[in-house]
Amino acid sequence: MNHTTRTDRRHLLQTAALAVSIVAASSAVGTAWAQAAKWPSKPIRIVVAFPPGGLTDAYARNYGEYLSTKLGVPVVIDNKPGAGAIIGIDAAAKAPADGYTFVMSTSGTFWQNRILYSKLPYNLDKDLTPVTVFPSGPLVVGIHDKIPAKNMAEFVAWAKKNPTSMGTYAPGSYPHMVADQTNRQQGTQIQSVHYKGEAAMWLDVASGQSQIAIGSFQAFNAMASRGVRAIGVTGSYRSPKLPDVPTLTEQGNTDKLVTLEGGLPLVAPAGTPEPILKRMADEAVAWSNTDKAAKLRETFAIPNKPKNLADTRKDWEGEVPVWIKLAVDLGIKLD
Repeated sequence: MNHTTRTDRRHLLQTAALAVSIVAASSAVGTAWAQAAKWPSKPIRIVVAFPPGGLTDAYARNYGEYLSTKLGVPVVIDNKPGAGAIIGIDAAAKAPADGYTFVMSTSGTFWQNRILYSKLPYNLDKDLTPVTVFPSGPLVVGIHDKIPAKNMAEFVAWAKKNPTSMGTYAPGSYPHMVADQTNRQQGTQIQSVHYKGEAAMWLDVASGQSQIAIGSFQAFNAMASRGVRAIGVTGSYRSPKLPDVPTLTEQGNTDKLVTLEGGLPLVAPAGTPEPILKRMADEAVAWSNTDKAAKLRETFAIPNKPKNLADTRKDWEGEVPVWIKLAVDLGIKLD
């Protein structure tokens, strides 16, 4: 076989290989679009990585009810709390990427668990993909009413002299990180006590079992007349429901952690067809403009709304590295 013949044969093989790859890719795209065209034809499941009663569950049920009327199929809310939200997230990560399973949890459990745990049963970057993020608004810093502190600085001074525990709604959650950071910077020895959600957490603060907690306004407010008092809020602006309570930043805390506003991501298994992801995000945006959504935001003191798929991905790319770096810098390990 001469050189020209070998070259021609190699060219033909390369061309054939390229043709096969193009056909395969076209087939995959065609299959994804075919799935999307038939979707939905059965109930959709939204896994919630926390028990009923908190903000994540409230969002999922409200949005799910709206989604059911728009898509014409039942939307089932499946609460799977525990293990710092790993149980619920893993259930969705291992589900078929066919548009019938999604998961909602807090941003911290999605983004920071990869740092907080040495080994996870799923890979956030490879196994899951974001759809939208439901905002959580400013979180409330609440303390047991009998503690003589009117702001965070006074509470820290009190905590240096008294046994103190911080209630958190999950290991590695926002309040857990605040407690750890306060201990490192202020020399306190605040113990983090982890709960599977907010209800039991605030109940223990009201009874004096724990001395401080951080969580949503609605869950805090349920205990506000039963022994819990607000001394601050997180984020860059005051809570619409607590206009007289200054942010931690206004109180002099300049750490990046207390200025960030987390959220409640809705996430799908990686490989879920793009048209389905876009439709789910678009419906979240449409739902946010309904009266029921407005009432939920009013109840939980949340002024902002979820975004479409493109904007969500843009925010995800910019914010996730910041949260991860905070977890790395604090050095918390949960296993």
